[in-house]
Amino acid sequence: MNTLKKLFRQKNFMFKLGVVICVAWVLIAIFASVLAPYDPVADQNMDIRFQAPSSEHWFGTDSLGRDVFSRVLNGSRISISAGVVTVLISFGVGILFGGVAGYAGGVADDILMRFSEMVQSFPPLILAMVIAAALGPNITNSIIAMAIIWWPNYARLTRSIVLSVKENDYVTASRILGASRLRILFKELLPNSIGSLVVMCTLDLGNAILMFSGLSFLGLGVQPPLAEWGAMVSDGVTTFNYWWISTFPGLAIFSVAIGANFIGDGLRDYLDPRMRSRV
Repeated sequence: MNTLKKLFRQKNFMFKLGVVICVAWVLIAIFASVLAPYDPVADQNMDIRFQAPSSEHWFGTDSLGRDVFSRVLNGSRISISAGVVTVLISFGVGILFGGVAGYAGGVADDILMRFSEMVQSFPPLILAMVIAAALGPNITNSIIAMAIIWWPNYARLTRSIVLSVKENDYVTASRILGASRLRILFKELLPNSIGSLVVMCTLDLGNAILMFSGLSFLGLGVQPPLAEWGAMVSDGVTTFNYWWISTFPGLAIFSVAIGANFIGDGLRDYLDPRMRSRV
């Protein structure tokens, strides 16, 4: 709680703006079904297709006469949830691999790190597309594909932190007192890695939402008729004259990504002793 108070006392307007943006979108995602004036899937009316933004349809309507505003609100549920789940899975797998590699050292370190380097050697988006296409185009497979390409980043960061702290006095004291390897790893080493990893999670959240939207844009993520930001932008590309169809979901993606990056930058500045005094 004290840490949160100190964070919000920072003279960092961008951090506070990022928090406001992200909290607002989370609330929208939770209450989307209440806030949306129309059903994003069922309410189709061919008589009002391609209607420009108006007082009745704030963001206009799409090619099937569905309300774009309602679809943007409901699309936040899938896009934000997919980004959060991807980051959490990558965090969990990466911190386990990196912690074991850094603390065990030797052959285990070489095997785990060479495996992570093999995954990182492929272009991230291309590899995600290949995995998603091989598994089949749906939400779950897209999340799995993104987690596969993202966990090595967390593994390598965790390993570097564990290597830097495993020879500290408190770790040596725990070892002398008879603490097991698992206890030292999970009670002493990994907790000291959380700060930097949280910053990475925050920065990666916006990137995860962008990549998931990109996969949906290419037809490898969400399938019709579900509302999702990337898929909505894809619909607008085929009807480029009707600018509102892709503009508003694109702005939604941009706002969440920039908000998450503002938060990540603020956390990084706060956790860096050299920057904290300036902030």
